[in-house]
Amino acid sequence: MTKRNVTITNNIGLHARPATFFIQKANSYKSLIWIEKEDRKINAKSLLGVLSLGIAKGMTVTLIAEGQDEANAVDGLCELINTGFVEFE
Repeated sequence: MTKRNVTITNNIGLHARPATFFIQKANSYKSLIWIEKEDRKINAKSLLGVLSLGIAKGMTVTLIAEGQDEANAVDGLCELINTGFVEFE
């Protein structure tokens, strides 16, 4: 299992369009991936789950992956978040 904390830096957080990009990236990996915020842990490949967390700019979440490409999944998703989702614009 690979875990890493990451702080959301883009202006609108993980809402609508950025959440869709996040889900697409998460689905490109074979590992099981979760996002944990406070006491809630959801499937990072679920748009409704991600949106339900209400993740805004400045919040820190934990990305957790388990599977054959878990390190790559966490690295790739953290990179996407840290670049403010510019790779998809």
